[in-house]
Amino acid sequence: MKAAVFSRFGGPEVLEAAEVATPVAGAGQVRVRVKAAGVQPIDCAVRAGRTPPAMTPVPPAVPGNEFAGVVDQVGAGVTGLSTGAEVLGFGRLGGYAEYVVVPAEQVTAKPAGMPWEVAGGFSAAAQTAHITLEELKVGAGDTLLVHGAAGAVGTVAVQLAVLSGATVIGTAREENHDHLRAFGAIPVRYGDGLAGRIRAAAPAGVDVVLDGAGGDALDLSLALVADRGRILTLVEHGRAAELGIRTTPNLRSAARLAELAGRYAQGRLRILIRSTYPLERAADAQREVESGHGRGKVVITVG
Repeated sequence: MKAAVFSRFGGPEVLEAAEVATPVAGAGQVRVRVKAAGVQPIDCAVRAGRTPPAMTPVPPAVPGNEFAGVVDQVGAGVTGLSTGAEVLGFGRLGGYAEYVVVPAEQVTAKPAGMPWEVAGGFSAAAQTAHITLEELKVGAGDTLLVHGAAGAVGTVAVQLAVLSGATVIGTAREENHDHLRAFGAIPVRYGDGLAGRIRAAAPAGVDVVLDGAGGDALDLSLALVADRGRILTLVEHGRAAELGIRTTPNLRSAARLAELAGRYAQGRLRILIRSTYPLERAADAQREVESGHGRGKVVITVG
């Protein structure tokens, strides 16, 4: 099969299109003919060798941990899934390929009206945002500050938090402010004077922070929120323990994914696709993600 493979750790240039062995579904697994796969910062970190040893693959390896496609092989012992089923799902590696094999409990049905590119980039942003807000116990009456609010996770977090009754302030570049307003957030511009702008937007104070930017944005958040248990960073994992703040636990599940996909089908959750790339241009897709700019999701289309 065709796949995007890296044979050594390094920059996006090490990711190349190649022919590799097609995987086979074992007991309890399904094989999915991939239609689209999302591109995430963690995929770039895996390619660069910047992950903890337990997560670091041995090259050659295929990155990509979210995908959507059609089940074409069902392993022994799997019930409730059959060939031809349209699904979206998650794993750890293997998404940037024509076929991916995962445990059957890591896929769920794709809503009929969900485009393939949306389905391919849905799992990570939707589940990460949902898990983080759950961990932070965001609800009615809270004022939530989201750094990097126009990104894939940030956009979903804004929507879910607004639906929960929270007031949401989102930091973003000015060209993304109308985008955030459309989702119910109060946009605030990055740059000098950020603390003053946040305090003006939240005169009663900020209760909770979801940090998708790190650096100065996280440092500022420490001064705004007294309870560090209500600050979660998506990017500064190395500093989290020493600062006493949270990171996102791995609580992904098919049940959670199905619930969120249901919200999409009901029109209660929107996913913005920033750009799409063919499998042969996976390196360019990762370059765009690593630029740190733009709103919404980058997706690789496969078939």
